[in-house]
Amino acid sequence: MKKDITELFTFVDDFFKCADKLIQSQCLSHQKIRSPTRIPELSMSEIMTIILLFQHSPCKNFKYFYKGYLPLYAEEFPRLCSYNRFIELQPRALPYLTLLLYWICAQAEKTGISFIDATSLAICHNKRIYSHKVFKDIAKLGKTTKGWFLGLKLHIVINEKGEIQGAKLTPGNVDDRTPVPELTKKLVGLLFGDKGYVKQELFEELYERDLKLITGLKKNMKNKLMTWQEKILLRKRSIIETVFDYLKNKFQLEHTRHRSPWNAIVHILSTLIAYSLKSHKPKIKFDFLIPN
Repeated sequence: MKKDITELFTFVDDFFKCADKLIQSQCLSHQKIRSPTRIPELSMSEIMTIILLFQHSPCKNFKYFYKGYLPLYAEEFPRLCSYNRFIELQPRALPYLTLLLYWICAQAEKTGISFIDATSLAICHNKRIYSHKVFKDIAKLGKTTKGWFLGLKLHIVINEKGEIQGAKLTPGNVDDRTPVPELTKKLVGLLFGDKGYVKQELFEELYERDLKLITGLKKNMKNKLMTWQEKILLRKRSIIETVFDYLKNKFQLEHTRHRSPWNAIVHILSTLIAYSLKSHKPKIKFDFLIPN
């Protein structure tokens, strides 16, 4: 079913114009910038709109979307190129999608309550781990509660309204606690995580800048005092698992059909952006609080 994409294209086009001016202003005057040998007929705003439109479409496969669903928008994209050519153009949108996600994270409301977690992104089936070559020297072997995988890890921080406050992509063997200081450098208040984030040095580093890390207790740990509000919010940490489930099942965040690392990163960024642009997100209702 065809949808009105006027609002989406206007938003993307306005952002691209501002981002392009910013990039041009940061370039040195004497620096030679390599210009492409073939100038595409599609503008960068159109390329970004098509990438984000796929995430909002009912299609689960980009090739089917481009050849079967996108022709419905022939009037909106009269200079549409072939599928193979568009796949070649996708990496050009990577810096602009990165800036857009960074801007969206900066716009997320800082409520003083944040949740952090990481999820695995397998890039191939375990039977093909030793023969896989697309992500050579990029993906690493990691382990989760479900077992071993070859791929990447996506670390995100959200508030209780489901808004993404920070995101980082790392190899699959990186400890979940490693990117926490960088992801939370602009946050204050309470940060809730699972037992994998337990570390005394990390707690002290965050606490010095007014960010209190609250996690569950391991069996060999002594009990720590918490307020009843902190205990209840710690039980609500499943909201970030709901976000991961939404990203993987609704937006197809994880799949093993990538044939290019750059296009894989474009897909991951577009997934996070498309989620952030949704008006309805998973959130916590504070009905359990007793009014004064």
